[in-house]
Parts: sequence; structure tokens; C-alpha cells
Amino acid sequence: MSLVEIIGLSLIEIVGDFSLKQYANGGGFIHLAMGITGYIGVVIMLIISLQGSTVLLVNAAWDGMSALTGSIAAFFILGERLDNYSQYIGIALIILGLYLLKIPIIKHKK
Repeated sequence: MSLVEIIGLSLIEIVGDFSLKQYANGGGFIHLAMGITGYIGVVIMLIISLQGSTVLLVNAAWDGMSALTGSIAAFFILGERLDNYSQYIGIALIILGLYLLKIPIIKHKK
């Protein structure tokens, strides 16, 4: 597992989530197809990330990165804001937690 893989996994998940949200609220075959394709991509990236790693580490990294990328997307794309400053501290703690997991930037092949 690498940071690049986990970021890719989280970004693909966002594409799937946003597309399925559009489909749920407005319909459209394109949104449904993009959502399903996004989640097929999630499965592929999860398999790649699990090669040579543990479920515990991949899940922790994915959860943290997904929360971080989802928050960034919601902030910049959807214009959403948090209610108070302590919530921003919570996001900073997610970043600290990802750092403490010691995820390599690229996968080192054995």
C-alpha cells in the first residue's frame, strides 16, 4: 500500500459517491453508469492496495484519506463549511493520524 494508491482509492470513491448522489436526486443513466464505474474502480484499487499490506492498515488509511478528500471536495466544490473551529482541529488530527500511520508515498516492491 502507498499514499498514491490510497489517494487514488479515495478520489475514485468521491467520483462514485457524487455521481450516485446526482442519480439519486435527479436520475439519469450517465450518473448511474459513472457511479457504478466509480465503485468498480474502488474494488480494483482496494485489491491493489491490499497487496502486501494488512486490512487493518489499508482500512485505517482509507478511512482517514476518504474523510480528508471528502471534506476538501465538500469545502471547495459544494461550498460547505464546518460549524466551529474545533471541527477544523478534528480534520487536522485526521492529517496527523495519517502521518502517524507511516504510509510510504510509493509502494516498495519486494
